[in-house]
Amino acid sequence: MTNFTFLLMGAPEGGDPNGGMINLLFLGAIFVVFYFFIIRPQSKRQKEIQKKVSEMKKGDKVVTSSGIIGILNSIEDDSVLVEVGSNVKIRFLTSSITDVNPNKPEKKDK
Repeated sequence: MTNFTFLLMGAPEGGDPNGGMINLLFLGAIFVVFYFFIIRPQSKRQKEIQKKVSEMKKGDKVVTSSGIIGILNSIEDDSVLVEVGSNVKIRFLTSSITDVNPNKPEKKDK
């Protein structure tokens, strides 16, 4: 038998006939909570990142998925050239860019 046989079974003798419906409502409520607290904010964040990546331009500060921070030097079709130090440039795929901070000043330690 499968794990879903409890949905096909009737109410037990003398039990609540609406017990199955309450279980389904509880599962639905859990899905709604997951949607509003996990799925929706994550998809919203991904859309913001995609918008920033599509609007990035030369001179923007970028962060890659591997944690490398640098200044965008050039943009090609599916790759970017990022300057990470003086005369040190690395080529990345645009899909590896996780954040774009245009014209954001660097924090200086006190």
